[in-house]
Amino acid sequence: MKSKPILETRGLGFSYVDGTQALVDVDLSIPAGKKIAFLGPNGAGKTTLFLHFNGLIRPDRGKVYFAGQEVRYDHASLLELRKKVGVVFQDPETQLFSASVRQEISFGPLNLGLPREAVLQRVHKAMQDTGILELQDRPTHFLSYGQKKRVAIADILAMQPEVLICDEPTAWLDVKHAVQIMDLLTEINGEGVTVIISTHDVDLAYSWADYIFIMKSGRVIGEATPECIFYNRRLLEEAELQRPWLLDLYEELQRKGWVSAGLPPKNIRDFLRSIKDKEPA
Repeated sequence: MKSKPILETRGLGFSYVDGTQALVDVDLSIPAGKKIAFLGPNGAGKTTLFLHFNGLIRPDRGKVYFAGQEVRYDHASLLELRKKVGVVFQDPETQLFSASVRQEISFGPLNLGLPREAVLQRVHKAMQDTGILELQDRPTHFLSYGQKKRVAIADILAMQPEVLICDEPTAWLDVKHAVQIMDLLTEINGEGVTVIISTHDVDLAYSWADYIFIMKSGRVIGEATPECIFYNRRLLEEAELQRPWLLDLYEELQRKGWVSAGLPPKNIRDFLRSIKDKEPA
């Protein structure tokens, strides 16, 4: 990875009060401006790690760095960090509490002490970017689950973060709304925001991410580009992960000579193009 790191951890360790080791000597470096996916089973430590990234949890051991600076845990330092690193929780119900959508998204910028006009501009852009302008006067508790996901993302975007972290962004969404959310995260990344997600979906991680971290039992057991991750059969076996179906299909058709040789396709569009290239002129 050639990009300058935006988040780093060194020797990060954390245990819950019952003695469960949630993170064990985690060393990682996340490049700025990329789409990053964390894969791993429940209990692997993904959510706990995310909460360390913006100081919601303080480590027992090790350190966290943002843009090369060690994270400090005094009130002023944490407030500054959380302007730059925003977390969208898996269940938006835990994040939304204001009466209306507009009030909800205004809460963060207002707490920054911004002028009213600046707050209105930020809120309008966040709603526009997430496609929820028509919902601005709706009570948050009357929204659909997918709409609540978008409002939760808009909450963070209104703070104009450098890093957007989404814990299981497609959880409990149907296919249509899951695709819409991932397209939205891609658009946000296109504006220069580093986007980090956790997921159990190997197909999603393979097609969407620029770089993948694999976690198991509180440790990072592998990291690489999606192509390298999913061609590492030993790592997949250790992590108890399946390969994306697109890779298996591509390899089978390649053996039959039905698709072009070369880099494996990242998505169905690339896959269809590889078949078309083999058709007679």
